[in-house]
Amino acid sequence: MSASPEMTSSLFYTTLAPLRSAVPGSVPGAGGGGLVMTPMEPNVTSCEEWEEAHHLLFHLGNLSLFLGLVIPTTLTLHMILLRLMLMTGSCLFITWATLYRCNLDVMVWNVVFLLVNFMHFFYLVYKRRPIKIDRELKSVYKRMFEPLHVREALFQRLTGQFCTIQSLKKGQVYAAEDKTSVDERLSILLKGKMKVSYRGHFLHNIYTNAFIDSPEFRSTQMNRGEKFQVTIMAEEYCKFLCWSRERLTYFLESDSFLNEVFRYLIGKDITNKLYSLNDPTLSDKAAKKMERQPSLCSQVSMMQMRNSMGSTSDTDDIRNQIHRGGSSGSSHPVNQPTLSDPTLP
Repeated sequence: MSASPEMTSSLFYTTLAPLRSAVPGSVPGAGGGGLVMTPMEPNVTSCEEWEEAHHLLFHLGNLSLFLGLVIPTTLTLHMILLRLMLMTGSCLFITWATLYRCNLDVMVWNVVFLLVNFMHFFYLVYKRRPIKIDRELKSVYKRMFEPLHVREALFQRLTGQFCTIQSLKKGQVYAAEDKTSVDERLSILLKGKMKVSYRGHFLHNIYTNAFIDSPEFRSTQMNRGEKFQVTIMAEEYCKFLCWSRERLTYFLESDSFLNEVFRYLIGKDITNKLYSLNDPTLSDKAAKKMERQPSLCSQVSMMQMRNSMGSTSDTDDIRNQIHRGGSSGSSHPVNQPTLSDPTLP
C-alpha cells in the first residue's frame, strides 16, 4: 500500500508509514512459535504544506465572533450586542462560503446560526421596548414606584390585570364605619381629595398619590372579617386605583421585591396619616412635604388608635391619646398589630 511519488507530490499531506503490531503466532521457520508482525491501516496524517490564508471575509467573521465574546457583561446592552456580533459573523461566513469556497455545509450551518441568533436578538429588543403606562397612572408611578426602582414592565403587570380605575362624585362614600368590610380592596387616590371622619368628627384628608385604606390593610392582615371604623367620603370628584385585596396579596407573595415595595409604601403612608391626625389642618403643600419627613409614630397601634377614637367624642382628646401612645408603644398588648416595621421610613 505505498503511494507513487507523483501522487504524494500533488497532496498537501503524506501518509505515515504503516504501524506494525506484534501478535502471538508462528513464524515460518521458527519452530512453530514466536511473534508475527501484522501491518495496520494508516490512520495518522501530517501537514506537508500549509494552505494560503483565507479571504478577508473569513477573518472579519472570526473578528466579529471575538468581539462579541469579549463584550463586558457589565454593559446594559451586553446580550443584545453579543447577539448582534454573532449575527454579523454568521453573515460574513455565509458570504465567504458561498462566493469564495462554494462550500455548502459551511453555508448551511451558518444560516442556522444566523436564524437562531436573530430570534434571540428580536426577543431581547422586544423586551426592552418602551412600556406605555396609562396617562392616569403616570403620576402614581413617577411619585411612588419609580423612586423605589420598580421597572415600568413590572408596574404594568401590577396594574394591568387585577385592578380597576373607579370614580366617586362629591359626597359619595368610599367606606362607611361599621358597615364596609376591610377585606375587599386596597386603593390609591389618583385625583381629587377625600375626607376621613369618625362619628361625624373630622380626622384628616387624603390627597392624590396616597393610599386610601392603608391602615385597615395593615392592621387586618392577620384578622379578617372586620369593618371600617371610620367613614371615608369624597370631598370632590375623585378617581382611585383599586386592587382586589385577595388577588393583590396572592400576586405579592409571588414577587418578593414588589412585596417589600408595598410594605414600605403602606408603612410610609400610615405614618403620614398619623402626622395628619396630629394636625388635621395641614394644607396640600404641607402634606406633600410631610411625606419626606422621618417617622415619629412608628410604635402606634392602628387598632388602638381606632379604638381610642371610639372612646371619646372630643377630637382633641383623641390626638392627645395618640401622642401618649407614640411615647409608650412598648406597653401595647401583644395581640394588637403595631406599626413597628423595619420598612417604615
